[in-house]
Amino acid sequence: MKLLHLGDLHLGKSLGEFDLIEDQKYILDQILKLIDKESVDAVLIAGDVYDKSIPSEAATRLLDTFLSQLAAKNVKTFMISGNHDSDDRLNYGSKLFVSNQIYISAVYDGHLNQYVINDGETEVHVYLLPFVKASQVKHHFPESEIATYEDAVRVIIDTADINKEKCNILVAHQFVAGKGEDPALGGSEGAGTQSVGLVEKIGYNCFDKFDYVALGHIHSPQRVGRDEVRYSGSPLKYSLSEVNNEKSVPVITISGKKDICIDLFPLKPMRNMRHIKGKMEELLNKANVKAPEDFIYATLTDEDIINDAMGIFQQTYPNTVKIDYDNSHTREIEQVDISKIAQNKSFSELISDFYRLMYQCEISDEEMDIMRMVAREAGVIHEAN
Repeated sequence: MKLLHLGDLHLGKSLGEFDLIEDQKYILDQILKLIDKESVDAVLIAGDVYDKSIPSEAATRLLDTFLSQLAAKNVKTFMISGNHDSDDRLNYGSKLFVSNQIYISAVYDGHLNQYVINDGETEVHVYLLPFVKASQVKHHFPESEIATYEDAVRVIIDTADINKEKCNILVAHQFVAGKGEDPALGGSEGAGTQSVGLVEKIGYNCFDKFDYVALGHIHSPQRVGRDEVRYSGSPLKYSLSEVNNEKSVPVITISGKKDICIDLFPLKPMRNMRHIKGKMEELLNKANVKAPEDFIYATLTDEDIINDAMGIFQQTYPNTVKIDYDNSHTREIEQVDISKIAQNKSFSELISDFYRLMYQCEISDEEMDIMRMVAREAGVIHEAN
């Protein structure tokens, strides 16, 4: 029996001003071809199906098409919600979908949903755990001591009827850490996950009852603690932090009860994401331009600020997402103690100092008036300032 593990599709996501629907359709079509080639029996989708809680029409159409194609191939689909999804929206129609072998668990109701796949030789028990917070689980188990996400997940698993003699698969969307180390972060989960700290972190040994754990939430593909606890990663690069990721999908082959083999199949995007660095003239030299259709993050090392750098860059790299600078001025700014700069200074003085650091010249009266107007509208300063 073969299971394919997906996570963090983030359907409907954009990179800056660029819509990724066509890129997402391209990669899902590639996954469908892999499903045919490898004769996959079931697909596990580990949350963050959509990028927003209220998905766009294009995103919902793309998911509908993907699920319909899986059903037409007689491939079973097991899908949970992630923290980006609206539980109720993703759960809509889930009871009707069962007739097409599409099983959705988007709302935790106090029970760990279980399904059995049996091909005559191998029996696999699939458990679906949508993204949960400690407060949600506490509602269903008021007598239990639940202070952290790990407490919550342990209570869910301990109260579930799990037969350790069977082959058990869990699909979950949480921040799971290995022994003494956290997973390598990437993508939109990075900053938020780091700020939550120990409360959200779950030890991988929570899942000792499971023979494979299909995780979502972290965009970088990786094992956590043991090979069978794994983040598939997002199928596309969704941020600069993922630029060096090699995207892949795990295919899990199960023979008998405990014989599990994991193969990683690489994914090739329609447009890659790259980070290039150097002087603008060098970067745009025809001899150095490669794959101009890629999504580009450019760091310019020119000492002077270039007017309309984005417009110039997009003439060669039309999908340039962002441009920043790394030069003596920006490095000087990085060394500045912001807290000391702000001491006993008015708004005008702070803006003047910042402008001087950035552009090596004085701000004009007209530019200062604009900055003060914006600051007043934002409530940063009042008329008296």
